[in-house]
Amino acid sequence: MKYYIGIDLGGTNIKAGVVTDEFEIISKSTCKTNLPRPAEEICADMAKTALEAVKQAGLTIDQIEAVGIGTPGTANSDEGIIEYSNNLGFLDFHVADLMKTFIDKPCYVENDANAAAYGEFVAGAANGSNNAVCITLGTGVGGGIIIDGKIYSGSNFAGAEIGHMVIDPNGPKCTCGRCGCFEVFSSATGLVRMTNEAMDADKSSVMWKMKEDDGKVSARTAFNAMRAGDKTGSEVVDKYIKYLACGIANTINIFQPDILCIGGGVCNEGDPLLLPLKKLVAEEVYTKHSKKNTEIVIAKLGNDAGIIGAAFLGLAH
Repeated sequence: MKYYIGIDLGGTNIKAGVVTDEFEIISKSTCKTNLPRPAEEICADMAKTALEAVKQAGLTIDQIEAVGIGTPGTANSDEGIIEYSNNLGFLDFHVADLMKTFIDKPCYVENDANAAAYGEFVAGAANGSNNAVCITLGTGVGGGIIIDGKIYSGSNFAGAEIGHMVIDPNGPKCTCGRCGCFEVFSSATGLVRMTNEAMDADKSSVMWKMKEDDGKVSARTAFNAMRAGDKTGSEVVDKYIKYLACGIANTINIFQPDILCIGGGVCNEGDPLLLPLKKLVAEEVYTKHSKKNTEIVIAKLGNDAGIIGAAFLGLAH
């Protein structure tokens, strides 16, 4: 059996895991990213966390084949450089070369959303497909695209920014500077914003009591209100799914993947999200009359997708 290290570098936590050639995580280790601080310190902690995972697995570093890193931002996978990450404060950081000074193994680097998509492709909901798109509905909307079994990242390594496709030019301003991005409406953050706006317009909504009980408005609030029979909650859910369907239909029209998988905490809603979403997308896609259409599924790997995908970046490249 062969073993690989996958590192998921986030703005809050550094997570590392040892993954077998059968795509099973056999050990994990984590530490705080503790931003802001020098990139070199963060790389040292990535190596330390990875070596701790190797130790927990009962292995030695000699038994490891390669190291893969999934990182926020633009990752030059050809040269192992994080060219830019506003979240981490990195600019032209030669992370692969530095990692090799700590762990003398081949090291591969990729954008974190691409790495997570590759994880779903090799071991999750998109396994068995040839072309796949993975969309993560979190603080923002992350995207990963697999074409003919390979990660597509564009000529400048910044491809698959699906969240920054505009679906309403008159919509709210996005953090990227444009207005009405897919991310503004379909992220968990966007759902919370729309919930708050609806609550402000309806002081009688049951969502006010839910906010009081939970201490905050979350991405679950509108769905919980809908299940409780609240009209305003149902309207928020319908609005959210309509925007989500628009962005997904646009994505399918461009790439026509075998599978499009969606992940993130919002997807825990299951059928109340998925069934109306599929119905709307089926009505909107250009290929509605085709014999074969993209299958929309929920991602399977959860938070492990980034570790598994990162571990097998060598295979991807």
